[in-house]
Amino acid sequence: MFVPCDRGGGSAPSDLKSFTLLMPAVSVGNVGQLAIDLVISTLDMTKVGYFYTDCLVPMVGNNPYATAEENSTELSINAEVYSLPSKKLVVLQIRSPFIKNKYRPFCEILLSWVKSSKCARVVLLSSSHAYQRDDEQLLGTPLRYLLTPDLEKAVGGLMQELNWKEMEKVAAYPGISDTDKVLHIPGGGITKLLFTESCSKGIQMAVLLKFCSEGDNIPDAFVLVNYLNEWLQLIKSEVNPSSQWKIPSSWRLLFGNGLPPALF
Repeated sequence: MFVPCDRGGGSAPSDLKSFTLLMPAVSVGNVGQLAIDLVISTLDMTKVGYFYTDCLVPMVGNNPYATAEENSTELSINAEVYSLPSKKLVVLQIRSPFIKNKYRPFCEILLSWVKSSKCARVVLLSSSHAYQRDDEQLLGTPLRYLLTPDLEKAVGGLMQELNWKEMEKVAAYPGISDTDKVLHIPGGGITKLLFTESCSKGIQMAVLLKFCSEGDNIPDAFVLVNYLNEWLQLIKSEVNPSSQWKIPSSWRLLFGNGLPPALF
């Protein structure tokens, strides 16, 4: 459940009517989480609370968006909520993996919060294994989107104008029958479950995802957040929008510290 906090004068709005909830799926390469980091850091969003749940592996660490020594010792946990009322944007950042068999309870709690807070729509940033694409998915852009029926009515035309490519359904029984098609998002974590549950509950949700492989996924995060920006216009679009995103201080530790000079 959502637990509000008071930090830096920020307050958590109980009613998120007309707000967009932006969140990541814990998926291959952590691309969605890295993209969310860029949004929070660049827009200087205020932490307004956290999402208390036993569905995620517990963790605690220093402030990942520290800008000075004064705020570097603030603690952060596995699921926190940030807000930017001027853009009607609220962000849920998830920093740890799910506990086994806890996917469904988390989705139920999350969607219950979305409904009770009257959030207008949810945008889920995700990723999927590049090596498991079928022949059709190998063509063109590595970016895909999905819209629930309720959101399709509102923004489906815009997606066509942007020339975006919808996530293809694949054969349920490859090599046996090509008539039965299903949504398949390998490596996508809760993406498929959260999307299908949103469809059945009448929640407006969009999934934006990128096909990728494990490794240094920072470039993938920039591609995904620029993809998001084409739609939501969070920052001004220029020739090189990637240069406008502010890299958070915590990214210096993505691959660990270097060897201490004293060893040599």
